[in-house]
Amino acid sequence: MFEHEPIDLGYEKLDRVTYDSHRVYTDPDNNPYPSVTTVLSILSEAGIAAWRARVGEEEANRISTQAASRGTKVHEVIESYVGNELNSKYMPNVMDMFYSIKPTIDQSLTKVYAQEAPLYSKHLGIAGTVDCVGVWNGKNSVIDWKTSKKLKKKEWISGYCMQCAAYAIMWEERTGMPITQLVVGIAVDNEQPQIFIEHRDNWDKELIKTINEYKQRKLFGRK
Repeated sequence: MFEHEPIDLGYEKLDRVTYDSHRVYTDPDNNPYPSVTTVLSILSEAGIAAWRARVGEEEANRISTQAASRGTKVHEVIESYVGNELNSKYMPNVMDMFYSIKPTIDQSLTKVYAQEAPLYSKHLGIAGTVDCVGVWNGKNSVIDWKTSKKLKKKEWISGYCMQCAAYAIMWEERTGMPITQLVVGIAVDNEQPQIFIEHRDNWDKELIKTINEYKQRKLFGRK
């Protein structure tokens, strides 16, 4: 059983709307914010376009839909487990990925402050939903769950690290609780899970640079 110590954000939820290519959150004062995943998507545009051209649109859509569906389901299983009520209704491939990362969660996660918490930052001008905030190996941490068909190199996950840094900044702005440890937990097909531990302050400058690039593109109508 995981210990839960909920932290008050000052609101229960944020309205959000998902369009074809972006998501927008609205804060309690009705100010709109693009989602952090929308902003960071500009980092992978060229690579994704090249991959889609290589495999073809139909195959790319099939793979993307399959991966997104599986990722969502693994997230749901982890969320239910960390919430002390395991939902095991999913297909074996989903449960296999969960059980591969479960021992690491059991060993490292000792306290939970929030799960699937909507956050926003006036300072950054973005919003998002953090997977988990809690105590990981004795340190307050922002924790993000990912899935992958293959093992990742650290240089491939800069977007994940910036995403977690954004959540850490949003969390501190909303709660006054500073968090510097970022945890990216990746469940990998037929492999041991990967856990990347990073420091928020190693990623905030690159995050802000990317946010500014996104705003420039929107200002000048660039895609």
